[in-house]
Amino acid sequence: MKIRFFEEISSNAHVALNTMQYDGWLIRFANGHTNRANSVSVIYPSTISLDVKVPQCEEIYKKANLPCVFKLTEEDSELNEYLEAHGYEAVTPTDVMILNLRDKAFQKGECVFSKEPTEEWLHAYFTFEGFTDITKQETFRQMLSKVLVDTIYCSVIKDGEVAACASAAIEQGYMLLQNVVVSPAYRGHGYGKTVCESLIAQAKENGAHHTYLQVVRENATAVNMYLKLGYERVYTYWYMKK
Repeated sequence: MKIRFFEEISSNAHVALNTMQYDGWLIRFANGHTNRANSVSVIYPSTISLDVKVPQCEEIYKKANLPCVFKLTEEDSELNEYLEAHGYEAVTPTDVMILNLRDKAFQKGECVFSKEPTEEWLHAYFTFEGFTDITKQETFRQMLSKVLVDTIYCSVIKDGEVAACASAAIEQGYMLLQNVVVSPAYRGHGYGKTVCESLIAQAKENGAHHTYLQVVRENATAVNMYLKLGYERVYTYWYMKK
């Protein structure tokens, strides 16, 4: 139940442009931007045989000119074994980590907050990520505009310019920390930690009692920072691709 809860609320925070429901599975599309928004999420119980469902998903993504990708968790061992037997391989193992905020205090740095992504925030995010493709930028803008839960966007300011930025989405008291990125000119100086702590402090003021995040296991720098902030692993998800 805990995994299903986090899978539900995280999908409301990182929104695809289109979603199909298929016998307990969510088939998501966002012009190929991010695996999360372009994969089959296995959230609810199924009734149809995998021999029917998997080929059907493959056909749906083929029509959309996208690869068929499955997002699995530790509860999906049967489907994982099936996909492995049919040429799929696991990629990008990602840990979901959580932090109870009830007895924690975080300080805000020199930051700018907004409820919607401002042009300044978007410009900084695109620049820091090296995100130059205009079509992909527009897809990302559309994805952010479709988020219906409460959001906070944060920029850390240093010498009059953005040094780091991140965003949060809050649902049922749980804040998803995401889109954390630091300017190449300011990396290694603690600004990633500052933007995270500032967002957490702001979200707590807005009623959040827990914060959670999704971090790729191979990103050792980010994992270490989140551990130092007090986050603990809850479960792991990964993608299955041919």
